Amino acid sequence: MFGSIQATLFEVWAIWGVLAIAFLGLGYALLLRTQIMKKDKGTPAMLEVWNAIRSGADAYLKRQLKSIVPLIGVLTVVLFFSVYVIPPSEEALQRFSNLNPDMVRFIVGLGRAAAFVMGALFSLMVGQFGMRMAVEGNVRVASASRRSFAEALKIAYRTGTITGMLTDGLGLLGGTVIFMIFGIASPDVLLGFGFGGTLLALFMRVGGGIFTKAADVGADLVGKVERNIPEDDPRNAAVIADLVGDNVGDCAGMAADIFESYEVTIVSGLILGIALVSITGEIKWIIFPLLVRGIGVISSIIGTYLVRGSKDKKTDALASINKGFFSSAAISLVAFFFLARFYMHEWRAFFSVAVGILLAIVIDEITKYFTHTHHAPVKEIAGSSRTGSATLILRGLSIGLESSAWQFIVIALTIMAAVWIYWGQPVIYVLYGVAMTGIGMLTLTGNNVAMDSFGPIADNANGIGEMAHLEPQARQIMADLDAVGNTTKAITKGVAIGSAVIAAVSLFGSFLTDVTKVQAQMGIAEHLRLLATGIRVSQPDVFIGLLIGAAVPCLFSSLIINSVARAAALIVDEVRRQFHIPGLMEGKVKPDYKKAVDICTVSAQKELMGLGLIAVLSPILIGMVLSVEALGGFLAGVILSGQLLAVFMATAGGAWDNAKKTIEDGLYGGKGSDAHKASVVGDTVGDPLKDTAGPALNPMIKVINLVALLAAPIIIHFNKTDPRIIIGISVCIVLIFGAILYSKHGSLSFRRPKEVGF
Repeated sequence: MFGSIQATLFEVWAIWGVLAIAFLGLGYALLLRTQIMKKDKGTPAMLEVWNAIRSGADAYLKRQLKSIVPLIGVLTVVLFFSVYVIPPSEEALQRFSNLNPDMVRFIVGLGRAAAFVMGALFSLMVGQFGMRMAVEGNVRVASASRRSFAEALKIAYRTGTITGMLTDGLGLLGGTVIFMIFGIASPDVLLGFGFGGTLLALFMRVGGGIFTKAADVGADLVGKVERNIPEDDPRNAAVIADLVGDNVGDCAGMAADIFESYEVTIVSGLILGIALVSITGEIKWIIFPLLVRGIGVISSIIGTYLVRGSKDKKTDALASINKGFFSSAAISLVAFFFLARFYMHEWRAFFSVAVGILLAIVIDEITKYFTHTHHAPVKEIAGSSRTGSATLILRGLSIGLESSAWQFIVIALTIMAAVWIYWGQPVIYVLYGVAMTGIGMLTLTGNNVAMDSFGPIADNANGIGEMAHLEPQARQIMADLDAVGNTTKAITKGVAIGSAVIAAVSLFGSFLTDVTKVQAQMGIAEHLRLLATGIRVSQPDVFIGLLIGAAVPCLFSSLIINSVARAAALIVDEVRRQFHIPGLMEGKVKPDYKKAVDICTVSAQKELMGLGLIAVLSPILIGMVLSVEALGGFLAGVILSGQLLAVFMATAGGAWDNAKKTIEDGLYGGKGSDAHKASVVGDTVGDPLKDTAGPALNPMIKVINLVALLAAPIIIHFNKTDPRIIIGISVCIVLIFGAILYSKHGSLSFRRPKEVGF
C-alpha cells in the first residue's frame, strides 16, 4: 500500500479506520436528510413561494453545470499529458518499481486526471447537494416556526449540518483513497484532486456571488430606497431572485469554498509529510494528518448533534450553536493530545494542530468584534448614518482596513508559532507545521459549514414567512433566527478567509519542496536549489513577480465588482419596469419573478470563463516569462494582497450590513428614516464586497498556487528561448487580455438583456 516504506499494523488499520470515518460522516449526512425530509412544509401559500425558490435554484445549477463541464473535459486531458513532459518522480518509480518508466507515467497521468475529475465532482456535489438541501430545509423551518423556536432552530441547523458533513466526508474520502492507491507517489496525483476541487469552488463562488448580489442590490435599491417597501415584499420582482441568491451564494458557493480549503490543506499536508518520510523513513508524518481529519469528523458529528434550542430567545440559539462548536473543539484537542503522546511520541505535532484550532477561535472573535451589532465598530457606523451615506461609507472603509491589519497580525503570529514549535529543525519541518496548523484550523469544518448554511436557510425561511403572511409570532421566531444567521455567516466568512491564507502558505511550502526535488533530479547543486536559497526579493525578476502577484487580486476584484454592478443595473431596470404594471402595487397582479431570476442566472454564468482563465493562466505566464523563483515571488504577492483585500471587503461589507439592521430595529428613526436610507446605500455598496469579491479571492488564491505547483516542474525543464515556450507565452497573453476585455464588456453602459445577447 505504501511502497517500500514499512508500516506498522496500527498504521494499516488506522488508514482503513479513516476511510470508515469518511463513510460515517456521509452516513450521518444521510441520516439528517432523512430526519429533515419527514418534516411538513406548511401552508399552500408557503409552498407556492418555496416552489418559486426551488425552480430558480434548479435553473441556475443546471445552467452552471453546462458552463463548467466543457472546461473540465479539456483540463482533464491536459492534466493527463502533463506527466509526460518531465521524468517520473523518484517516489512514483519507487511505488511502482515493478513497472517500466513509460508505464509509470501512464498510471500517474491516469491517476492525476481521475483525481482532478473526482475533486471537481466532489466539490460540485458539496455545493449542489448542500444547496438543494438548504432549499428543502427553508420551508420546513418556516413551518416549524409556527410551533416552536426550538424546533425551527434544530431543523435549520441540522439542514446546514448536512452540507458540513458532506464537506467532511467527501474531502476525507478523496485524500484517503488516493493515498491508499498511490502511497508515497500520491503527491503527483493529489495535485489533480486539489486543483479539481479548487477550480470548481472558484466557479461556484464567482457565479453564486454575482447572482446573489445582483438580485440583492437591485431589490434593495428599488424596493427599500425608491418605493419604501419591506425587504421581502411580494410586489418586488427581484425578491425571489434574492432568496434564490442566498442559496447559490451562501450555500453552494461557501460550501465549495470551504471544501476546497479542506482538500488543499490535506494535499499540502500529505506532500510535505511524504517529504519528511523520505528524510526520516517514518510514515507517521503522513498518517498523522489523516488521523487528525478523521478525529475532526467524529468530533463534528458529536458537536453538531448537541445543538438544539430550549427557549424562545435568539441569544439561546447562538449559545447552543457555540456550545456545539466548543464541544467539538474540546473533543478534538483531547484526542490530538493522546494521538501525539502515544503515536507520534512527540508534542510538536499536537501543538501545531492545537494552534490551528486556536487560530479559528481567535479569527471568530475578531470577526465578531468588527461585525456584530453589540460591539463598537457597527455602532459607530450606524451613528455615522445621521450625517449621510458618505460618512457612513467612509466609516465602514476604516473599519474594514483596521480588521485586515489585526487578522494579518494574528496569522503572522500563527506562522511564527509554527516556527517556534519546530525551532532548530530543517525548514521542511516548519512548513509541515504550518500545514498541520491549516489542518487543525479546519478540523471543525462540519461545524463551520453548518453555521454558514444556517444563515441562508433562516433568511429564506424569514422571506417565505413574510411573503406567505404567516402569524406575527412565527415571523418573530424567524426574524430572531435570521439575526443569529447573520452573525454565523460573518464568522464563517472570517474562518474561510483565514483558512485560505494558511492553505495558500502550506501550498507555498509544497511549491518550494516540489521545485527543489525537480532541481535535484536535474543535477543542480544543493546550495542553488529553491529550498536552500528561498525566494529572494532582492532579485529584480523575483520582485517583479511579487508586484504582479499583488496586482492580480486587485484586478480580479475589480472585474467581479464590475460584473455585479452590470447585472444589478439590469435588475434595477427590470424591477422599475414591473412596478409600473397596473395593479402590481395594489397587490392585484403578481410580478414576473422568473424574469429577474433569468437575468441573474445568465449574468452570473457569462462571467465565469474569463475570470477562470485569468486565475489559471497568470502563474503559467509569469513562470515562462521570468523564472521559477519569480513565480514564487508572484505567489507571495498573491497571498499577501489577496488576504488583505478579502478581509477588508468581507468585514466592511458585514459591518455595513449589520449597521443597517440595527437601524431597521428602531435606531435613529428606524425604517424609512434618512439614517435608514443612508445605511441601505452603505449595505448596497458592501454587498458585492462581502458576498462576491471578498469570498471569491479565497479559491482564486488557491487556484493560482495549485497551477504553479503543477506548472513549475514543467517550466524548469525548458529554456526561455524554446519555441514551445514562446508560443505558450503568446497564447497566454492573448487569452488573459481577451479575458479581461470580455469581463469588462459593457462596463461603460448598462443595457437591457436583449441588447447584450441574453
